[in-house]
Amino acid sequence: MSRFARKGVLSLAKRTPGISDTVSQLAARLTQYALLLVGIGVGLAFLGANVQPLLAMTAVAVVIVILVLRGVADNFAAGVLIQSRQSVKIGEEIAVDGPDGVIRGTVQELNGRSVVLTTVDGRTVHVPNAALLSGVLVNDSRHGRVAVPWTSGIVRSDGADLDEVIQVITTAASAVDGVHAREHPVVRVVSDLARPLDARSPGLAPPLHGAAIVSAAVRAVADALEAAELTAVVVQREGPPPLVAPESF
Repeated sequence: MSRFARKGVLSLAKRTPGISDTVSQLAARLTQYALLLVGIGVGLAFLGANVQPLLAMTAVAVVIVILVLRGVADNFAAGVLIQSRQSVKIGEEIAVDGPDGVIRGTVQELNGRSVVLTTVDGRTVHVPNAALLSGVLVNDSRHGRVAVPWTSGIVRSDGADLDEVIQVITTAASAVDGVHAREHPVVRVVSDLARPLDARSPGLAPPLHGAAIVSAAVRAVADALEAAELTAVVVQREGPPPLVAPESF
């Protein structure tokens, strides 16, 4: 009977989406062992043996195992929820809170204890399932594109029109390979005081290649502004206004 129950649990796990082989095998083994213990107890009872001491020892052993493996059980239950809900999948890029700040990496493995990530600098991070389920999780790959900002500090000449400058930036950024074709970069003018212009342009790009695409976009925007004879400083990340060359007096 325990073998049939094990096969039934495995069959049910295969039909349930989001349950990994590790979780299904563990659940099947637990079911098989539990039925074996019940069968042994029933057999001893039919033989007339006193099963009260056996039941007491089994109860004590179960309590000890639960206390010792409480953290493991929490992670296992959280792993089942993560895989059934499909909060993360293998190959997706996610960001979680770590001891030294935000950890961003690509999901390599989902198991009963943790989610294994590989960061861009080559580190392997094991995030406990319970911590991942209870903490803040940012999934950059679920929609395929994320916003990647860059900032341009520009000194406009007296005859340069603001709309023309914005058009130069958007045209150059949109032509970069990897930038979303339907949702073009949008330029946000942060300041335009005494001719210096601070323009910030977030674009949508695949998360796993965001750094390379932003680098190419920054270079393309800088070349386009130089071709338009506009003095500019283009940086990758949105932050303090970039330094620009002062206007001549």
